[in-house]
Amino acid sequence: MAVIDPDPKRLPEIMAAIPEDTPIVMLNLLRFREVAEYRDGPADYSGREAYRRYSEVALGKVKGVGGEPVWMGKTLAGVIAPADEHWDEVLLVRYPSRQAFQSMLADPEYREATRHRSAALSEARLIAMQER
Repeated sequence: MAVIDPDPKRLPEIMAAIPEDTPIVMLNLLRFREVAEYRDGPADYSGREAYRRYSEVALGKVKGVGGEPVWMGKTLAGVIAPADEHWDEVLLVRYPSRQAFQSMLADPEYREATRHRSAALSEARLIAMQER
């Protein structure tokens, strides 16, 4: 089963495991659908286009909570990875704290925009990391 969105039942437990008041960097691994797939059916545009629509809102919300994109790029090859694993893009986003990230998740405009993210992706990973 594809993993695209956080499990709402596990999210409180996951967030509690991330230290408070500590900057975090989120590693996003993204695999796009050929055609964006919304709950009411396929769109007439690609998953990449749906993700662009999500990003238009998300970037402003990231900056609004004091975060910043650190790096984004197209993947070339999985040097140490299962042979059948591939990701289209990788994105690193720094947030000043877990609380900042959670406030973005709770923002109604951001929550509405996530429908484009869900439609865009066939698989995703979001991994919280702490810088040393």
